[in-house]
Amino acid sequence: MATVTHDGRGTAYWSDESTGGPVVLFVHGSGQRHDVWRNQTGSDGYTAVTVDLSGHGESEDVATEAGPETMAAYVADVAAVAREVDADVIAGHSLGGAVVQTLVLEDAYDPEAVVLAGTGAKLGIGEDVGALLGEDVEPILQFMRSANVLFEDTDHPAAGPTDDLMREVGIEMLRRDLSTCDTFDVRDRLDEITVPALCIVGDNDSLTPPTFSEYLVDNLPNAEYAEVPGTSHMAMLENSEAFNDGLDEFLADL
Repeated sequence: MATVTHDGRGTAYWSDESTGGPVVLFVHGSGQRHDVWRNQTGSDGYTAVTVDLSGHGESEDVATEAGPETMAAYVADVAAVAREVDADVIAGHSLGGAVVQTLVLEDAYDPEAVVLAGTGAKLGIGEDVGALLGEDVEPILQFMRSANVLFEDTDHPAAGPTDDLMREVGIEMLRRDLSTCDTFDVRDRLDEITVPALCIVGDNDSLTPPTFSEYLVDNLPNAEYAEVPGTSHMAMLENSEAFNDGLDEFLADL
Protein backbone atom coordinates (compact mmCIF):
# COMPACT_ATOMS: atom_id res chain seq x y z
CA MET A 1 0.00 0.00 0.00
CA ALA A 2 1.13 3.53 -0.78
CA THR A 3 0.10 6.63 1.17
CA VAL A 4 -0.66 10.19 0.11
CA THR A 5 -0.55 12.90 2.79
CA HIS A 6 -3.18 15.64 2.71
CA ASP A 7 -5.15 17.76 5.16
CA GLY A 8 -2.95 16.57 8.01
CA ARG A 9 -3.57 12.85 7.51
CA GLY A 10 -2.44 9.95 5.36
CA THR A 11 -4.75 8.13 2.96
CA ALA A 12 -3.69 4.64 1.87
CA TYR A 13 -4.21 3.30 -1.61
CA TRP A 14 -3.17 0.34 -3.76
CA SER A 15 -2.24 0.54 -7.44
CA ASP A 16 -1.86 -2.21 -10.03
CA GLU A 17 1.12 -0.66 -11.77
CA SER A 18 1.72 -3.68 -14.01
CA THR A 19 -1.20 -2.87 -16.30
CA GLY A 20 -1.84 -0.06 -18.77
CA GLY A 21 -4.82 1.81 -20.11
CA PRO A 22 -6.88 4.45 -18.31
CA VAL A 23 -6.45 4.77 -14.55
CA VAL A 24 -9.65 3.75 -12.75
CA LEU A 25 -9.86 4.70 -9.07
CA PHE A 26 -12.30 2.52 -7.10
CA VAL A 27 -14.00 3.83 -3.91
CA HIS A 28 -15.52 1.37 -1.44
CA GLY A 29 -18.82 1.59 0.41
CA SER A 30 -19.89 1.63 4.05
CA GLY A 31 -17.86 -0.47 6.45
CA GLN A 32 -15.53 -1.71 3.72
CA ARG A 33 -11.99 -1.01 2.52
CA HIS A 34 -9.98 -1.10 -0.69
CA ASP A 35 -9.90 -4.88 -1.19
CA VAL A 36 -13.65 -5.12 -1.69
CA TRP A 37 -12.64 -4.33 -5.30
CA ARG A 38 -10.23 -7.29 -5.52
CA ASN A 39 -12.13 -8.83 -8.46
CA GLN A 40 -11.78 -5.62 -10.48
CA THR A 41 -7.98 -5.54 -10.35
CA GLY A 42 -5.61 -7.16 -12.82
CA SER A 43 -7.51 -6.12 -15.94
CA ASP A 44 -5.64 -5.70 -19.20
CA GLY A 45 -7.94 -2.82 -20.15
CA TYR A 46 -7.19 -0.37 -17.35
CA THR A 47 -4.96 0.35 -14.38
CA ALA A 48 -6.87 -0.25 -11.15
CA VAL A 49 -6.31 1.90 -8.07
CA THR A 50 -8.23 1.23 -4.85
CA VAL A 51 -8.43 3.49 -1.79
CA ASP A 52 -9.10 3.16 1.93
CA LEU A 53 -11.28 6.06 3.08
CA SER A 54 -10.35 7.77 6.36
CA GLY A 55 -10.56 5.38 9.31
CA HIS A 56 -10.85 2.30 7.08
CA GLY A 57 -8.10 -0.21 6.42
CA GLU A 58 -4.68 1.44 6.56
CA SER A 59 -5.83 5.07 6.25
CA GLU A 60 -5.58 7.45 9.19
CA ASP A 61 -8.88 8.50 10.70
CA VAL A 62 -10.34 11.99 10.89
CA ALA A 63 -12.52 13.39 13.69
CA THR A 64 -15.72 14.29 11.87
CA GLU A 65 -19.42 14.12 12.65
CA ALA A 66 -21.50 11.79 10.49
CA GLY A 67 -23.11 13.58 7.59
CA PRO A 68 -21.75 16.40 5.39
CA GLU A 69 -18.59 16.78 7.49
CA THR A 70 -17.62 13.14 7.00
CA MET A 71 -18.61 13.29 3.34
CA ALA A 72 -16.26 16.24 2.85
CA ALA A 73 -13.43 14.28 4.47
CA TYR A 74 -14.03 11.28 2.21
CA VAL A 75 -14.15 13.51 -0.85
CA ALA A 76 -10.78 14.98 0.18
CA ASP A 77 -9.36 11.44 0.52
CA VAL A 78 -10.46 10.47 -2.98
CA ALA A 79 -9.39 13.75 -4.55
CA ALA A 80 -5.91 13.44 -3.03
CA VAL A 81 -5.42 9.92 -4.37
CA ALA A 82 -6.92 10.86 -7.75
CA ARG A 83 -4.39 13.68 -8.11
CA GLU A 84 -1.56 11.41 -6.98
CA VAL A 85 -2.30 8.72 -9.57
CA ASP A 86 -3.76 11.00 -12.26
CA ALA A 87 -7.05 9.09 -12.30
CA ASP A 88 -9.07 9.11 -15.52
CA VAL A 89 -12.22 7.42 -14.20
CA ILE A 90 -13.53 7.25 -10.64
CA ALA A 91 -15.84 4.41 -9.62
CA GLY A 92 -17.77 4.30 -6.36
CA HIS A 93 -20.00 1.68 -4.76
CA SER A 94 -22.93 2.63 -2.51
CA LEU A 95 -21.51 5.26 -0.09
CA GLY A 96 -18.53 5.42 -2.46
CA GLY A 97 -20.91 6.38 -5.26
CA ALA A 98 -22.23 9.22 -3.12
CA VAL A 99 -18.63 10.32 -2.53
CA VAL A 100 -17.96 10.30 -6.29
CA GLN A 101 -21.05 12.37 -7.05
CA THR A 102 -20.13 14.89 -4.35
CA LEU A 103 -16.53 15.07 -5.57
CA VAL A 104 -17.67 16.03 -9.07
CA LEU A 105 -20.32 18.47 -7.83
CA GLU A 106 -17.84 20.23 -5.54
CA ASP A 107 -15.17 20.41 -8.27
CA ALA A 108 -12.72 18.57 -6.04
CA TYR A 109 -11.45 16.61 -9.05
CA ASP A 110 -12.41 16.48 -12.73
CA PRO A 111 -12.48 12.88 -14.00
CA GLU A 112 -13.16 11.96 -17.60
CA ALA A 113 -15.98 9.65 -16.50
CA VAL A 114 -17.55 8.09 -13.41
CA VAL A 115 -18.97 4.70 -12.51
CA LEU A 116 -21.84 4.70 -9.99
CA ALA A 117 -22.33 1.17 -8.70
CA GLY A 118 -25.22 0.20 -6.45
CA THR A 119 -25.87 3.76 -5.40
CA GLY A 120 -28.32 6.63 -5.88
CA ALA A 121 -28.84 10.37 -5.87
CA LYS A 122 -30.45 9.97 -2.43
CA LEU A 123 -29.50 7.34 0.11
CA GLY A 124 -31.34 6.41 3.30
CA ILE A 125 -30.70 3.56 5.69
CA GLY A 126 -34.27 3.04 6.92
CA GLU A 127 -35.53 2.47 10.44
CA ASP A 128 -34.86 -1.29 10.38
CA VAL A 129 -31.16 -0.77 9.67
CA GLY A 130 -30.81 2.22 12.00
CA ALA A 131 -32.24 0.22 14.89
CA LEU A 132 -29.44 -2.33 14.51
CA LEU A 133 -26.60 0.20 14.78
CA GLY A 134 -25.84 -0.31 18.46
CA GLU A 135 -22.54 -1.15 20.13
CA ASP A 136 -22.13 -4.58 18.51
CA VAL A 137 -21.57 -5.19 14.82
CA GLU A 138 -23.09 -8.69 14.79
CA PRO A 139 -26.81 -7.73 14.66
CA ILE A 140 -26.30 -5.57 11.56
CA LEU A 141 -24.16 -8.29 9.95
CA GLN A 142 -26.86 -10.88 10.65
CA PHE A 143 -29.41 -8.61 8.97
CA MET A 144 -27.17 -8.01 5.98
CA ARG A 145 -26.56 -11.74 5.54
CA SER A 146 -30.29 -12.26 5.06
CA ALA A 147 -31.48 -12.86 1.51
CA ASN A 148 -31.10 -10.05 -1.04
CA VAL A 149 -29.34 -7.56 1.25
CA LEU A 150 -25.63 -7.82 0.48
CA PHE A 151 -25.75 -11.07 -1.51
CA GLU A 152 -28.60 -12.77 -3.31
CA ASP A 153 -26.81 -16.04 -2.60
CA THR A 154 -26.14 -15.89 1.14
CA ASP A 155 -23.71 -18.82 0.77
CA HIS A 156 -21.63 -17.07 -1.89
CA PRO A 157 -17.88 -17.54 -1.24
CA ALA A 158 -17.44 -13.77 -0.86
CA ALA A 159 -20.13 -13.40 1.82
CA GLY A 160 -18.00 -14.56 4.75
CA PRO A 161 -14.96 -12.41 3.84
CA THR A 162 -17.28 -9.41 3.43
CA ASP A 163 -18.54 -9.95 6.98
CA ASP A 164 -14.95 -10.18 8.20
CA LEU A 165 -14.07 -6.88 6.50
CA MET A 166 -16.94 -5.14 8.26
CA ARG A 167 -15.93 -6.64 11.61
CA GLU A 168 -12.40 -5.30 11.14
CA VAL A 169 -13.62 -1.82 10.21
CA GLY A 170 -15.92 -1.94 13.25
CA ILE A 171 -19.35 -0.77 14.31
CA GLU A 172 -18.32 2.82 15.03
CA MET A 173 -17.08 3.36 11.48
CA LEU A 174 -20.03 1.49 9.99
CA ARG A 175 -22.40 3.68 12.00
CA ARG A 176 -20.64 6.83 10.77
CA ASP A 177 -20.74 5.62 7.17
CA LEU A 178 -24.40 4.63 7.17
CA SER A 179 -25.43 7.79 9.02
CA THR A 180 -23.58 9.80 6.38
CA CYS A 181 -25.48 7.93 3.68
CA ASP A 182 -28.69 8.86 5.45
CA THR A 183 -28.01 12.59 4.90
CA PHE A 184 -27.00 12.31 1.24
CA ASP A 185 -29.34 13.86 -1.35
CA VAL A 186 -28.20 15.49 -4.60
CA ARG A 187 -31.34 14.90 -6.66
CA ASP A 188 -31.65 18.60 -7.47
CA ARG A 189 -28.07 18.82 -8.79
CA LEU A 190 -27.69 15.81 -11.07
CA ASP A 191 -27.76 17.97 -14.20
CA GLU A 192 -24.40 19.42 -13.06
CA ILE A 193 -22.68 16.04 -13.45
CA THR A 194 -22.02 16.16 -17.18
CA VAL A 195 -19.21 13.61 -17.56
CA PRO A 196 -20.12 10.17 -18.97
CA ALA A 197 -21.51 7.94 -16.24
CA LEU A 198 -22.13 4.22 -15.98
CA CYS A 199 -24.90 3.39 -13.50
CA ILE A 200 -24.53 -0.32 -12.74
CA VAL A 201 -26.54 -2.28 -10.19
CA GLY A 202 -27.41 -5.80 -9.11
CA ASP A 203 -30.73 -6.85 -10.60
CA ASN A 204 -31.96 -7.95 -7.16
CA ASP A 205 -30.37 -5.23 -5.01
CA SER A 206 -32.66 -4.40 -2.09
CA LEU A 207 -30.47 -1.73 -0.46
CA THR A 208 -30.05 0.46 -3.54
CA PRO A 209 -32.56 -1.08 -5.94
CA PRO A 210 -32.40 -0.76 -9.73
CA THR A 211 -34.93 2.09 -9.59
CA PHE A 212 -32.20 4.21 -7.92
CA SER A 213 -29.87 3.67 -10.88
CA GLU A 214 -32.69 4.19 -13.36
CA TYR A 215 -33.37 7.55 -11.70
CA LEU A 216 -29.71 8.49 -12.11
CA VAL A 217 -29.79 7.58 -15.80
CA ASP A 218 -33.00 9.56 -16.33
CA ASN A 219 -31.58 12.68 -14.69
CA LEU A 220 -27.87 12.70 -15.50
CA PRO A 221 -27.06 14.39 -18.83
CA ASN A 222 -24.78 11.62 -20.10
CA ALA A 223 -25.43 8.27 -18.44
CA GLU A 224 -26.03 4.66 -19.33
CA TYR A 225 -27.53 1.79 -17.37
CA ALA A 226 -26.37 -1.78 -16.75
CA GLU A 227 -27.71 -4.57 -14.56
CA VAL A 228 -25.66 -7.41 -13.12
CA PRO A 229 -27.78 -10.57 -13.20
CA GLY A 230 -28.20 -12.84 -10.21
CA THR A 231 -26.83 -10.36 -7.68
CA SER A 232 -27.82 -8.07 -4.85
CA HIS A 233 -25.88 -5.13 -3.38
CA MET A 234 -22.34 -6.54 -3.71
CA ALA A 235 -22.66 -7.16 -7.45
CA MET A 236 -18.96 -6.59 -8.16
CA LEU A 237 -18.19 -9.59 -5.93
CA GLU A 238 -21.23 -11.81 -6.48
CA ASN A 239 -21.00 -11.82 -10.29
CA SER A 240 -17.70 -10.15 -11.02
CA GLU A 241 -17.56 -11.48 -14.58
CA ALA A 242 -20.78 -9.71 -15.60
CA PHE A 243 -19.88 -6.59 -13.61
CA ASN A 244 -16.47 -6.41 -15.26
CA ASP A 245 -17.97 -6.96 -18.71
CA GLY A 246 -20.21 -3.93 -18.16
CA LEU A 247 -17.30 -1.87 -16.90
CA ASP A 248 -15.03 -2.89 -19.79
CA GLU A 249 -17.70 -2.07 -22.36
CA PHE A 250 -18.24 1.38 -20.82
CA LEU A 251 -14.52 2.14 -20.78
CA ALA A 252 -14.10 0.94 -24.35
CA ASP A 253 -16.84 3.33 -25.49
CA LEU A 254 -15.27 6.40 -23.89
